Amino acid sequence: MKSILCFGDSNTWGCSPDLPRRYNHEERWTRLLQSKLPEGYLVIEEGLNSRTTVLEDPYEAGKKGLDYLLPCIESHHPDFVVLMLGTNDLKSRFNVTASDISKGAARLVTLIQNYQHNFMQKPPQVLLVSPTHVLEVDPSKEGFAGAEAKSKELGYYYHLRSEELGCHFFDAATQIQPCPKEGIHWQADQHKKFADILAQRIPTIL
Repeated sequence: MKSILCFGDSNTWGCSPDLPRRYNHEERWTRLLQSKLPEGYLVIEEGLNSRTTVLEDPYEAGKKGLDYLLPCIESHHPDFVVLMLGTNDLKSRFNVTASDISKGAARLVTLIQNYQHNFMQKPPQVLLVSPTHVLEVDPSKEGFAGAEAKSKELGYYYHLRSEELGCHFFDAATQIQPCPKEGIHWQADQHKKFADILAQRIPTIL
């Protein structure tokens, strides 16, 4: 059995942009991915709303991805990690550049690549996913001033980091779009599309 850890934020957790709810097992991409992969794969969901790469949120505790990633890896011993974080790093309170955000993601990739345990033959492989764009279309979405322009730079910098680290890469913004009215979270059809993309790609790697 090959295990795939999906480590991300609210778009991995399955937050709906239309209603205050979590997408169910038939809707969110992680569960859809499990159903679309051949036998012999186990998908592990590790999404958390508002999770950052390496930044400590001054208003919400427990959101720093770096703090949870190592115990998560040690708990699951995955063969493969789909890492998709960076959207919450765009919040204006952090005041970091797209390049800085990519370096935060790279630090997480490095942690995964350097993980060693006697029960594992080798460290997990990593697919670094540059997140979808943020659209500044909803006035009620506080804290994302200036995020749209910055989000459109992430694909470039994430690709650079993936080349430096020798990990797999996918720019989600080239295929997946956030809700046009809410601007951050994915509608159900985009979850299905993302699952389809990964279900085709992962078996060619793992």
